[in-house]
Amino acid sequence: MSNRRQFIANSVAISSLGGLVDALAMGQRPLQSGIRRIKGEVFLNGGVARIEQAIMPGDTISTGALSETVFVMGDNAYLLREKSSLQFAQDEVVSVLRLISGKALAVFGPGPKRIETRGATVGIRGTACYMEAQETQLYFCLCYGTADIQPLANPGLARSLTTRYHDMPMYISYDSSQPVLRPAPIINHRDSELILLEETVGRQPPFVQKQAQENSSY
Repeated sequence: MSNRRQFIANSVAISSLGGLVDALAMGQRPLQSGIRRIKGEVFLNGGVARIEQAIMPGDTISTGALSETVFVMGDNAYLLREKSSLQFAQDEVVSVLRLISGKALAVFGPGPKRIETRGATVGIRGTACYMEAQETQLYFCLCYGTADIQPLANPGLARSLTTRYHDMPMYISYDSSQPVLRPAPIINHRDSELILLEETVGRQPPFVQKQAQENSSY
């Protein structure tokens, strides 16, 4: 079975995420900005985080072992996995997200935003993506949408991507002596998680919209 077919098969059932389905049940009204799910140890600016606590530009949110959190900032929603850290900033033009460590899944509303990581700077516009800051490389999957990717190890390899359904996951090396951009499989994130994150901000992923359109045509 191909990676794509396996990914579809593995994503049929909605992931529980330790009770996240109950918190983000389909059909609910979009949730307001703030922390919506805490599992295990979650910290905001070094202090213990609380449900509904707002996250502002300049804040850093992090998780401990066997921990995760889901939170909303405006029309963007995030799932931060264990042993991970995100920092938020704002320059004169765009919102900035810094993946300091770990793993994050994010869905974004319209408008320009910038992701900064050890491996690459990514400009995004109305996109969903999954990132892992690994020991020697960055894993990056543009789940759907458009992104401008500039590898820090070799900025000359910058490229613009538009994908509809996990079309070009990649590894981005931190070391310019290694192949900087390499194809990667789809790992460690599910369609069910994207559906749930989009639901928190009142949207559906484009693959769900497409499926609904196809079903209505029968």
